[in-house]
Amino acid sequence: MAKLTLKEKLEVLADAAKYDASCASSGTAKRDSRKGGIGSTEGMGICHAYAPDGRCISLLKILLTNYCQFDCHYCINRKSSSVRRAAFTVAEVVDLTLGFYRRNYIEGLFLSSGIIRSPDHTMEQLVEVARTLREEHGFQGYIHLKTIPDADPEIVAQAGLWADRVSINIELPTTNALTRLAPDKSEQRITGAMADMSALITEAKDATRRFKSAPIFAPAGQSTQMIVGADAATDVQIVDRAASLYRGYGMRRVYYSAFSPIPDASAVLPLQRPPLLREHRLYQSDWLMRFYGYQPNDIRDAADNGMLDLEIDPKLAWALKFRDVFPVDVNRAEKERLLRVPGLGVKAVKTILTARRLRKLRLDDVARLTQSISKVRPFIIAADWRPTALTDRADLRRILAPREKQLELFAA
Repeated sequence: MAKLTLKEKLEVLADAAKYDASCASSGTAKRDSRKGGIGSTEGMGICHAYAPDGRCISLLKILLTNYCQFDCHYCINRKSSSVRRAAFTVAEVVDLTLGFYRRNYIEGLFLSSGIIRSPDHTMEQLVEVARTLREEHGFQGYIHLKTIPDADPEIVAQAGLWADRVSINIELPTTNALTRLAPDKSEQRITGAMADMSALITEAKDATRRFKSAPIFAPAGQSTQMIVGADAATDVQIVDRAASLYRGYGMRRVYYSAFSPIPDASAVLPLQRPPLLREHRLYQSDWLMRFYGYQPNDIRDAADNGMLDLEIDPKLAWALKFRDVFPVDVNRAEKERLLRVPGLGVKAVKTILTARRLRKLRLDDVARLTQSISKVRPFIIAADWRPTALTDRADLRRILAPREKQLELFAA
């Protein structure tokens, strides 16, 4: 087989990385406040990788190699797949990252890999890329490394010294699905690696509070990803698993990736991908738990037979099922109750709490804080507004549901 050029390798390994959605960066502080060095942690770069469903994912996003010893059914790079193979050297990844940065194409790097030779060898190569960028080239841009749970924990720990964020994919929401679809992977090893990384991050934070010279360690934390729709797991099972990951391992983000049929697919996989709107509803539920004070039980209450409603967002679904807790008085209700009002976001609630100290709020005042006052109106009381029987109308869902035409989270 002819030796591939660097451009051909980039074509293969950038395309091979597009199925991983867990590389979004929320930004982090610069690793070194001293002058000098190159790169920025603000923003996610402008190199575009597109998932099969059309989502645009930023950063220079590549695999070190798509050769792999594992045979996960859902992975296009599994060892039994007939895809074109390629592998970068450490020097090639470093040169590509610096070259793209200097041309102002990117601000950071997301680097993952198939398993080549051994988990330890592969993890050492990933760490060496990040170390070389940091130590030898003064690169201060965002680096996200995908770690390998089967590798030696001491090698995995090195990733946190050079990367802003590390991630270990849980892959699938249930143990049975992981055993069936990824026979080479162990949930125990994955969660064990997550626990080890969580402990290291906590220790590093404690050390930086006590000692100015303490090294920075994975300042943007760790994240993970679950594939949605490759198995029979319900939305409630997925949400419960996500909540346990946030609670047990201090995850900064859990990403949800709607399963997309891949070329040369395994016969055990579904023939069709789930609706992309299902992925969106899971992200909305995740947002509710992280910022709105909802618990997994609340998401379960909003679901029907374990599945989230595709026509309306889970916040509205919950409100329609529990109309007895509404309407909420915007001039008197506590923050927690205001956050339950469909159409009111965190910023809007904060503004309401501040503004009502000065005067009574009217419906027009609330309307300025939301993109859809018609969605809010049935669930609130204002100085000049009371919904009377509107909240109890049997057709309230029909009135509100058609207004949800765009894929969006909640009102800003």
